[in-house]
Amino acid sequence: MTETSLPELSSAKRALREARLRGRYQAAPIVPRAQTGDAPLSHAQERLWFLDRMFPGLTAYNLVTALRLPGALDEAVLERALAEVVRRHDALRTTFHEVNGVPVQVVAPFTGYALPAEDLSSLPPQAREAQVQARLARERAHVYDLSAGPIFRASLLRLDAGDHVLLVGMHHIVSDTWSLGVFLRELGVLYDAYREGWDSPLTPLPVQYADYAAWQRSQPLAAEERHLAYWRRQLGGAPELLELPTDRPRARVPSFRGARVPVGAPLGVLDLLRALANAQGATLHMVLLGAFQVLLARYAGTLDVSVGIAMSGRSRREIEGLIGIFVNTLVLRTDLSGDPTFREVVERVRETALDAYQHQEVPFERVVAELRPQRSLSHSALFQVLFLLDEVAPAPAPAGAGGPRPEPAPAAAAPGGLRPETITGGQTTSTHLDLTLILRSSARGLSGWLEYATDLFDEGTARRMASHLARVLEQVAARPEARLSQLELLSETERALVLEEWNRTAAEYPADRCIHELFEAQVERTPDAEAVAFEGERLTYAELNDRANRLAHHLRERGVGPDARVAVCAGRGLEMVVGLLGVLKAGGAYVPLDPSYPAERLRYVLHDSAPAAVLTQRSLDGVEALFAGVEAPVIDLEGAEWADRPATDPERGALTPAHLAYVIYTSGSTGRPKGVAVPHRGVVNLLESMRETVGMKPADRLLAVTTYAFDISVLEIFLPLLHGAGTIILPRERAADPAALAEAIRAYAPTVMQATPATWRMLVSAGWEGAPEMRALCGGEALPAELASALRSRVGGLWNVYGPTETTIWSTSEAVRGDSALGGQVPVGRPLANTRVYVLDAASEPVPVGVAGELYIGGAGVVRGYLGRPEQTAERFVADAFGGEPGARLYRTGDRARWRPDGAIEYLGRMDFQVKVRGFRIELGEIEGRLAEHPEVREAVVLAREDAPGEKRLVAYLVPDATAPLEAS
Repeated sequence: MTETSLPELSSAKRALREARLRGRYQAAPIVPRAQTGDAPLSHAQERLWFLDRMFPGLTAYNLVTALRLPGALDEAVLERALAEVVRRHDALRTTFHEVNGVPVQVVAPFTGYALPAEDLSSLPPQAREAQVQARLARERAHVYDLSAGPIFRASLLRLDAGDHVLLVGMHHIVSDTWSLGVFLRELGVLYDAYREGWDSPLTPLPVQYADYAAWQRSQPLAAEERHLAYWRRQLGGAPELLELPTDRPRARVPSFRGARVPVGAPLGVLDLLRALANAQGATLHMVLLGAFQVLLARYAGTLDVSVGIAMSGRSRREIEGLIGIFVNTLVLRTDLSGDPTFREVVERVRETALDAYQHQEVPFERVVAELRPQRSLSHSALFQVLFLLDEVAPAPAPAGAGGPRPEPAPAAAAPGGLRPETITGGQTTSTHLDLTLILRSSARGLSGWLEYATDLFDEGTARRMASHLARVLEQVAARPEARLSQLELLSETERALVLEEWNRTAAEYPADRCIHELFEAQVERTPDAEAVAFEGERLTYAELNDRANRLAHHLRERGVGPDARVAVCAGRGLEMVVGLLGVLKAGGAYVPLDPSYPAERLRYVLHDSAPAAVLTQRSLDGVEALFAGVEAPVIDLEGAEWADRPATDPERGALTPAHLAYVIYTSGSTGRPKGVAVPHRGVVNLLESMRETVGMKPADRLLAVTTYAFDISVLEIFLPLLHGAGTIILPRERAADPAALAEAIRAYAPTVMQATPATWRMLVSAGWEGAPEMRALCGGEALPAELASALRSRVGGLWNVYGPTETTIWSTSEAVRGDSALGGQVPVGRPLANTRVYVLDAASEPVPVGVAGELYIGGAGVVRGYLGRPEQTAERFVADAFGGEPGARLYRTGDRARWRPDGAIEYLGRMDFQVKVRGFRIELGEIEGRLAEHPEVREAVVLAREDAPGEKRLVAYLVPDATAPLEAS
């Protein structure tokens, strides 16, 4: 059985198949064309000619084979046999020219053929083999001139009297892999005949390739309509790109460089797969294609997978023995939705393939022209992954045979004395697709190659993919009833790596202490050191502690205790810090209300958080109106009502590190704002971990530029205060002005500063020259590679940090180095101390290195949940199935991420809230980054407005002023 035939079918199935095949359009026979003028190009030739013009020097379409000819060789006979093959097949003497703007093929008359030979016998054996590989590589890299020719090349390497190597090269525009089989078969027959003194036994060819091209071009378009209608239905709406996880961004113009890694499966697995194919009335080709598509679906995170297969295109008897490019590509699109069993997948692939075979007559180029996909130089149209299977050598079909014939690999078998052996070695040097899987079945099992574009993939990535394919094949062969979600890609070693090895983060930290207790311990050590400064005002550690203590005692008197919320609405300055610290010392949890935020949002937070008390500054504009009707006591941070309270540290009482330290509300960009309830323990762990990360020392000074309603302000305020350093609070106006911010950095000479990428970009764009003594933290948004590079040259150290509010500010960090942005993306790094991160698929199982999934975070930083929202808490905070700690939970971030091979996490964007705009995908994070360039904006309503049919514009309307649209297009 060849790969092109179906297994033994029941009579009913056979009748159905024959009926389907009889329904195909039968075109007129191919006959020799009138020899008047040059011939047109076939559809396939025209595409390759166009690509050659677009990419001069392209070698991705070189067809090269190297054949070892053991035993005695008659070189003169071989040359004569080669000459006869060249004479018989006009395609091997064809060049391509442009006449009046139209490409044509010109067949040169046959004037003989000389086989170049090179004697390597004087070299040592090892050197000979090295020269063979060098010549093979050179042939693969040869640049064909399609207009000048020759487009067929052959040369002979003489290693010794009983060992020769024949190198054969052709451009794909005149040949395909079936043609290589034709070439070898005829060469063997002719060699045997000439060596015995006979004439050629080959029958004359009925037509030449130019006749076929002219015939193809003469077919009426109406004859193709039924086929084209099928392809419109089948491929309409298919994803334009199979978005596999790549190691580098896709270049606008590819280099077409490629390489390959081995892939295979043992004979036992192959036998089971063949048995499955027979049971399903399918071919081995269909079963293997289904397994490959399952793997691609898991890698790409999609249930809609299109893969190309190469068909011989030789369903007509008169062209079966011709050398030329007849191969046609079919795109097989498989729907993997519904978590089917693999047996069901095979059935889906089988039905899709059988339907596609009925419509293979229309050239792929015509399908592309009909569907008119968005064309891009960066990737091929309709599919980017190809699958090829070779079971046996190609052979002429019986007279009258029809049906589909997948394009095989070239056969190395030839009758008689030549007995060639195919030489392999080295890597492929070019490829025009993202991936090509080439498999061969034999008595030893499955073997082959996974070819990959080196622009996109590293060798390690390709090897992992090959190993995961082998695992899929093993599992579906043994358990075809397994559902796709039950297939495990990871080996035990890989699973241990991503779940355990890269999450070994256990470290000691003061888990029994609260934030303010650690501050009080620092006060005892350095009472006279400067703790906080604002616009010329300063407080020492002792002064800050005294004022916070008096406020804490007053709050205690007003009923504030463990888990009681206290709203703090204050301007940036010393009073703000006193207020936050006073709430913590009283045992309560502060709820920050930035007075610059819209009043509507502040009222919402006040109502939702139900504070036991409110701290504010009566001098602030609008305060009276904001807190009118609030039942909780309103306390003035600048008043005298608590000035006479004790300055001693309040007793801890019932407070524990499990009680809340603060409740910070989300932006509301994914719905109504939610109060994130954060306990002391997570903050203490975070601050201890960040002390180690940035090397915080008492001599350090941190410049705080972030609103205290944003959780990263917790680090700005309390990281220095817990470790004897100083915090410099910068007014909001100066923090939002690049010139003022740059001047503040120069004047205060901070040693540590934390900001979002938007703030850092604002500084860099304004010409900030940097501060070599300063360590910089960057987080809150994705850090672009070019910004990271610009910052690294301006600061003494740079860390990219990541973490949602729900896992206490930061969960991962990456010390940015020169090679951190390989692939164009700066990773967010590795988990901080006592933090675990997992990248999981839709079934909550870990994904392989390099494959995208949803990021889950566990460990000490996981917060209590959302205030007053048990349903949403249960949805986002799930049981930790990997950590081993009873009752532990994981937070589902909703962020897409993947592991890098070095154990760092790479952030890939949000899982949801993606808007399609003018053919481009804009993620919510990018919108937020855009809004971050406008510090006066705190919220926005994002809409997609249709300006014209098929053209949408993304508009962010500022809140509360809905009259000034900020457009991202």
